[in-house]
Amino acid sequence: MNLDGIVSAALNSSLGRTVAAKAGFPAATELRRGDALPGGPIVLATVEPTDSAHPDRLVADALGALGVEAQPAIVDTPDTRTTDADGRQRPPAYPGRIGAIVVDATGADRVGQLEQVRAVLRPAIKALEPSGRVLIVAGDPATASEVETAAVRQALDGIMRSVGKELRAGATSNLVQLADGTTAAELAQVLRFGLSGRSAYVDGQPFVLAEGAHDQATAEGRIVVVTGAARGIGAAIAHRFAADGARVVGVDVPIAGQALAQVANEVHGTALQLDITVPDAGERIARHVVERYGPDARIDVIVHCAGILRDKMLVNLDEQRWGAVLAVNLAAQLRINESLLDPDRPGGIADGARIVAIASTSGWAGNKGQTNYAASKAGVMGMVRALSARLAERRIVVNGVAPGFIETDMTASIPVIDREIFRRSSSLLQGGRPVDVAEAIVFLADPATPMNGQVLRVCGQLIVGR
Repeated sequence: MNLDGIVSAALNSSLGRTVAAKAGFPAATELRRGDALPGGPIVLATVEPTDSAHPDRLVADALGALGVEAQPAIVDTPDTRTTDADGRQRPPAYPGRIGAIVVDATGADRVGQLEQVRAVLRPAIKALEPSGRVLIVAGDPATASEVETAAVRQALDGIMRSVGKELRAGATSNLVQLADGTTAAELAQVLRFGLSGRSAYVDGQPFVLAEGAHDQATAEGRIVVVTGAARGIGAAIAHRFAADGARVVGVDVPIAGQALAQVANEVHGTALQLDITVPDAGERIARHVVERYGPDARIDVIVHCAGILRDKMLVNLDEQRWGAVLAVNLAAQLRINESLLDPDRPGGIADGARIVAIASTSGWAGNKGQTNYAASKAGVMGMVRALSARLAERRIVVNGVAPGFIETDMTASIPVIDREIFRRSSSLLQGGRPVDVAEAIVFLADPATPMNGQVLRVCGQLIVGR
């Protein structure tokens, strides 16, 4: 057994887990994944508006659209507390475990109303089942008409992130920020993802909704192009789209041809061996789509997953390593998009399509020894924001995901101690799986998802970045 194996065995032994727990690193909980909603009751709490008007029923109607019969929340106030035998006051408690609490804070526009959020979260957090959910729904600070309203809405973001760091046993906390015209059906789409196991590794994140990003088109039968599809996250993305009935075009370099062919066979799709850095990569993808799916076929979704690492401290980083990373991770995406977005190109990107690009938490926070990689991934985020605004007239939606530490063959090569540190640097105390990234991408690529120009972190609330 090599050194990595010895260290890994020690860390995962009974003694190792005990020492880690005493050091403040308890064992990670197996996360709830898949389509299922929480097993326990879902509780709905509503922040009462300041103007004596009846609360908006948007959140309640969205839960109803999911078939959820929400229970009323227990509220912590001086009147609802009890005194124990030692004379200490105790907050009110739920009779059993709850699966989730959804806080309707759409009526919150004054600082004093934030007390209502505290009052409903205190009992709920103690009662959450493993892999439970805290979801706060509020307005977007960017659309607030008053300064205090914007401040209160932003304060909810701080509450959400702090709660995420306090939760245990695989529970997560997220915030949904509504657009002015968000409908119950659109909100239901986001709540379904946020409550289900599909969002297992999305924690401490805002879902910023947009007007005009929702489409009635069906997800089944779409042509989906996935670059970097031969292994790891790319292969998981291909499998996940295929499970929803998509026709998948897997793209990867010729050296990965055998693995790519295997993935394509497994998903009943097609394989295109292609170096995406060649100048005519976009044209070749479009030609493949026409040849395999017919002269009128167009791309409904493209996922830019291909990426490489060439890590070196900047003082040791030469132009070859610098240029290779930027060429694959950023320049190729820009060039392929430009080619496929030509409305006159057969096999190009269709009107109403979805583009999803993979960024990284390193693009937000930077990373020692990864200046080239961080630059490329920050560039991807800039591309998402700029391109989404420019394609509105064609109803093309552009979003991104920023994975944190994901368990892949690539991360398995990281020295074991560094790997354990990375795993435990998130609120969920573990690395994510490729399927976690795939689930977020399928969610963003769904025609019913009302998000545009956003980069959603899939990182378990990693301590770095935003």
